[in-house]
Amino acid sequence: MKKTTELIGFGDYCNEINHRPVRTINPPVYKGSTVLFQEYEDLALANRGQYDGVAYGTDRLPTQRALEEALRRLEGGHLTRVFQSGINAIINTLFAFTKAGDHILLCDNIYGPTARFCRKILSRYNVEIGVVPPAVGGDIVEYLKENTRLIFLESPGSNTFEIQDIPAVTTVARERGIMTLLDNTWATPLYLRPFDLGIDVSIQSVTKYISGHSDVLLGSATVTEAYSEEFKKFYRVMEIFASPEDCYLALRGLKTLEIRLRRHERSALQIAKWLETVDLIDKVIHPALPSHPEHRLWKRDFKGSSGLFAFTFREDYSEEALAGFVNSLELFGLGYSWGGYKSLLTAAKYNRACSARYPEKIIVRLNIGLEDPGDLMEDLQKGFAVLRSAGKMNSI
Repeated sequence: MKKTTELIGFGDYCNEINHRPVRTINPPVYKGSTVLFQEYEDLALANRGQYDGVAYGTDRLPTQRALEEALRRLEGGHLTRVFQSGINAIINTLFAFTKAGDHILLCDNIYGPTARFCRKILSRYNVEIGVVPPAVGGDIVEYLKENTRLIFLESPGSNTFEIQDIPAVTTVARERGIMTLLDNTWATPLYLRPFDLGIDVSIQSVTKYISGHSDVLLGSATVTEAYSEEFKKFYRVMEIFASPEDCYLALRGLKTLEIRLRRHERSALQIAKWLETVDLIDKVIHPALPSHPEHRLWKRDFKGSSGLFAFTFREDYSEEALAGFVNSLELFGLGYSWGGYKSLLTAAKYNRACSARYPEKIIVRLNIGLEDPGDLMEDLQKGFAVLRSAGKMNSI
């Protein structure tokens, strides 16, 4: 079965009124704190921690469970749990699988809030944090310690887009009993299958491509069977749950994920190739372009690319000139996040603990939305004209 058909087929929601079925394509949105038991025997089972139904409002109401099962099937994992945001999924997964005295390794291009949480919070619990190069592969062995518990990858990183050699890392990790986590938000499970490459935990910011409309905050973590029981118990003890409305919207977004992702991919590649011809541009940083340093790894492991990439300028423009470029754009919103239907832009410098690929360069990151790519290129061209004018003024 094709993935588009499977995505649309997720879910079969049925209630009953007057003994007649009421079948809907999308699930009902369940809200409530108290959940009534049918019989005393069920209450007694819940008191003993043996009830396998929903016992309370924090116990993953049906809409959340429907989303988790859809994501589990999409990921191809053993167990999925949903969280209030992408970073919340990351934080709780790290809490679930680490303890005092552990050493963990973070890929150097990892999501900024992930690194900040590890440095500022997780380290307080006597978890040692190490960093590996953003394009690490089999050389991961050089960074391992006797107490290394897990390795956290993000491939590609969502700002500088380095790609790790995931199978090389997971082969080394498996030999030593070290678990591996991957933030797979950029590619989604449609374009990268983490479990096929040996990953133990696949994390998604459901906020982004899966929901697709920039109006949801959700995250998910899907684990292999080996870690499922430990993860399930942690989630239940912590009484974590997600917004029923957001779970509903994410389930709705899943139905169109493939069709939207194909459009994002096609438009982004068209714009990236055009940017390579613009005289002001130094590097276009897109894994699907042959010019990308890890393009061969992208071709080997990925089934496609998404709508997020970046570029750098040849010149080091002043803050004033850069502001003129950004502020002149009409179709690109200026804001964080990505994966939604509207095109967005951010611009910043990124320092790395390991050697930086683009030292002291402003990296302009584009989230290519669902607008016409020709209109987006015309908008960028207007912005480049502002930079050219600024350059001429500076040379007078």
